[in-house]
Amino acid sequence: MNATSFDPAPDQDPDVPLAPGRIVLLTTSHRVAPGLLSWPAWQVLHAADRVLCADGAHPQLPYLREAGIRVDEASPTAEELVAACAGGRTVVVVATGEGEPALTDGLARLAGSGRVSMPELELLPASYDLPGARLLDLVQVMDRIRVECPWSSQQTHKGLAKYGIEEAYELVEAIEDGDRDELREELGDVLLQVVFHSRIAEEDPDAPFSIDDVAGGIVAKLVHRHPHVFGDETASTPEEVKEHWLRTKAIEKQRESVTDGIPLGQPGLALASKLASRVRTAALEVPMPAGEGIGYELLALAARAEAEGVDPEAALRVAARTYRDAVRRAEGLPG
Repeated sequence: MNATSFDPAPDQDPDVPLAPGRIVLLTTSHRVAPGLLSWPAWQVLHAADRVLCADGAHPQLPYLREAGIRVDEASPTAEELVAACAGGRTVVVVATGEGEPALTDGLARLAGSGRVSMPELELLPASYDLPGARLLDLVQVMDRIRVECPWSSQQTHKGLAKYGIEEAYELVEAIEDGDRDELREELGDVLLQVVFHSRIAEEDPDAPFSIDDVAGGIVAKLVHRHPHVFGDETASTPEEVKEHWLRTKAIEKQRESVTDGIPLGQPGLALASKLASRVRTAALEVPMPAGEGIGYELLALAARAEAEGVDPEAALRVAARTYRDAVRRAEGLPG
């Protein structure tokens, strides 16, 4: 059967009472491998009187036919589909990617008219997205943009570096503002940087890697550095967890000093706080360096803040924002 010719009930027995029957709209996710359907879906498909699909190239069709299910390529109207269910028949419609809006709208109009004995209507999801499945969409979109966009296709790791810094700061700002919508958007912008750099890295002729390599690496790292979750060690406090992390990290990196791996190019207060944190966690006795000037005073303040559990960088931003509001008020503007 083709999509232009549809016989509503080719095998209808005239002696069978015209019970309204049943329509099952079967939906699948393109993010799940074709053929991996739920058990209720397979039951409905095997028991159905007819299985229809408007898309002859639907990725599920080869697997359904391999399982012995006859699928007719057809695109019936709502009236034709209702007629096909006459006599208590069950007709399964394998939905295309668009979800068959024309058909469902037509069925809704028929049901609302009150003039038609409607079959039982059922929406049956045959496969479900796993958590994180939309990341696959992001990878596909990024791949296409990298190929087809004149700007994106020319970008390099170095050229994008400044955007990574900007997006990280915008994320911090959204967190400090407590704006949930802004937080979700900024997390997406940060995620875009990861996917974009990973896509660029695939083209490196000497040392290519992909987003799967990036994800695989961080998964292995998280498992290895959480032996209290995935192994036999125990940790009952955040401090013990941090000790596990730093000890495992030191073994992995074969570092000689607790200061190894601290990026010296980060903002000064954050750098001072990170150094103080490493020193305190390692239980080292290291006096503040003697020196005169505002730099040494700020260093001591940052170390004191870290010891008291305060992020000096965040604290300074809060104070600076308060100062900004005071400046605006002095200008006669809203704070």
